[in-house]
Parts: sequence; C-alpha cells; structure tokens
Amino acid sequence: MGAKLSGPGGGRKKTIEQNSDINVTPFVDIMLVLLIIFMVAAPLATVSIKLDLPPAIPNPNDPNPKEPVYISIQEGGRLFIAENETAIDRLAADVCAAQEVTTTCQDERVFVRAQAEVKYNQFMEVMNELQDKGFFKVGLLNEDIE
Repeated sequence: MGAKLSGPGGGRKKTIEQNSDINVTPFVDIMLVLLIIFMVAAPLATVSIKLDLPPAIPNPNDPNPKEPVYISIQEGGRLFIAENETAIDRLAADVCAAQEVTTTCQDERVFVRAQAEVKYNQFMEVMNELQDKGFFKVGLLNEDIE
C-alpha cells in the first residue's frame, strides 16, 4: 500500500493519506518475464513420434494379401494365436508357424489385442518377448468398451 502526500498550497499542513490504487508495474514485469520463459520453453516440450503408417491404397501387385497374425491376451494372462493357445516361452515359434512365410517371419506384421481385464504387466510381458525375438512391426488393437 502506498502513501499519498498532499501538495503545497493554501496554508494547509502536509497530510498523509492512504492510496488504494494498485501498483501494476511489478505485476506487468513478472508477467512479461513469465511470458518469455514459456515462449522459450514451449518448443522444447514438443515430442515427435515416428509412425510407420501403411499406404492408403493396397498393393496392386498382390491380389491375395496375407492375413496377419493376431495374438490375443485373455484375462489371467492366457495367450492365443488365432484359436490355438500358446505360452510365453513358445510365442515367437508359434507366431512364425502361424505366418506361413518363406522369408524371415520377424519382418511380417503382428497384431496384439488384449481384453480389458488384462493387467498391464501381462501385456508388457508379451510385448517385451516379441521385441526380444526381433518382432518390431507390432500393431495394437483395441475394442470399444461399453
């Protein structure tokens, strides 16, 4: 709060009065400094994620595209490839057997879907096993929960 001194004049004594006006200068200074800080820091906060999107048009050279392999994770950590149950230690071999390809099976796309009740660590165990065995083209599927 500031004080206000009355000016000279009229033979009156100088009196001190309270000034109820807000001094906005420090407020404006702080706001400008914060604005500059946020303007400098905002471009550093952006993160880019590389996405490998498929082409919008199917390949015309391949009239019969292959069906991808679907890995389903059910409640309790049970794994299924198509309708066949598998275990985490046999996952890579079973995925290669289900793909029926002559080249390396790690180059083919694999889709993983999990029920809503599956725990995160069970899902990540499957993802880590696939990555350890060289499967890097992994797609994630979800279903709407009502």
